[in-house]
Amino acid sequence: MKTRTVVLVLGSAQTLAWASSYYLPALLAAPMARELGLDVATVFLAFSFALVLSALVGPATGRFIDRQGGRHLLMATSVLFAAGLVGLGCAGGPVTMFLAWAVIGVAMGAGLYDPAFASLVWLYGRASRNPITGITLLAGFASTVGWPLTAWMTQAWEWRGACFGWAALHLVVGLPLNAMLPRQRSLPAEGTEAGAEATQAVAAAAATAVAAPPAAGAGEPATAPPPRAATSAASTPVAWAPLLLLATFFATTRFVSTGIGAHLPGLLMAAGATLAAAVAAGMLVGPAQVAGRVLEFGLLRRWHPLLSARLAALGPPLGMGTLLVFGLPAAMPFALLHGAGNGIITIAKGTLPLALFGAQGYGRRQGWLALPAQALQAFAPWLFGLALQASPQAVMWLSAAISLSAVAALMLLRLPGRP
Repeated sequence: MKTRTVVLVLGSAQTLAWASSYYLPALLAAPMARELGLDVATVFLAFSFALVLSALVGPATGRFIDRQGGRHLLMATSVLFAAGLVGLGCAGGPVTMFLAWAVIGVAMGAGLYDPAFASLVWLYGRASRNPITGITLLAGFASTVGWPLTAWMTQAWEWRGACFGWAALHLVVGLPLNAMLPRQRSLPAEGTEAGAEATQAVAAAAATAVAAPPAAGAGEPATAPPPRAATSAASTPVAWAPLLLLATFFATTRFVSTGIGAHLPGLLMAAGATLAAAVAAGMLVGPAQVAGRVLEFGLLRRWHPLLSARLAALGPPLGMGTLLVFGLPAAMPFALLHGAGNGIITIAKGTLPLALFGAQGYGRRQGWLALPAQALQAFAPWLFGLALQASPQAVMWLSAAISLSAVAALMLLRLPGRP
């Protein structure tokens, strides 16, 4: 299967997975809470519980993909998503609702971006930067597609029918798409022919390897001599420094993006915007994410992923700073900067560990790097909600400060081969 086809297939499956899980509570939490006799906060607590479970299954998922690839696992997650959504649609109280979200959480940990990235690295090795960008380009429209479709299904069939509708889509669309993924790996960097598109991807990846031979980025510290092997370098204590910095970058950016994503319309309305203006600004985030990923796929792919990640990490704090200084007239520039920065950051979370540490053990390493990010992500909607109760400015300052810590973590990292 051609690389372009793999990107189209996996990107479409990822769009479905994100739209029917991560973006579901925004529209279903209120009607679900009303019918079940719960607070909306309780529904979001169940969603946070799902996010915690998704973090816990990450390392095991990565190890599995390192050994066998992601095809069978992603097929299984289509069934898990469907089962969890059916359970959610049948929920009669808080216990069954939490159990349904638990199933969805396991499916999220084994079926969203990190496992998809690991599956691509298993297939293409160091040539995975362009395919990773490609699937994020497609899945960047998950909220743009998912929210209107969820709203339509809710209006037509109520919230339970919307859950059943998404479950059916996983079985009818998602499962066949994941089943189309290649059964065998194709690693052009190791001498295996993978077609013209994969060869071009290798050339692009080689062009971004700034002053470092392919073996030099496999887990060794920046000051280590190039001939050191990945296994010996990984055993040295110094290798923990870039890993911890990357984990900090992952955790802080995901915390902010989740908190802002859950409260963006409410934040702008608390600052004085009308509902229409808040929704209009919020709708710009998705297209801005895609625009940032197009920029990464075009101009920024000539840069080392660390450099493009540093540029992207400046987007959210600059956007929030603009909103703090100029107020509501800067709502749309804020949405554009925040969205574009996060769009590229999503790609960097897949490409940066690959560029710094290599393809060997990528899935397992990615699972551990994402673990603190996914765990903190679970508390972001609640903590940002508490800050919003204080004032919208409290949310803005909190977001800006945490985003700047992500920039600082990236600035402390060094390009391979540079002191």
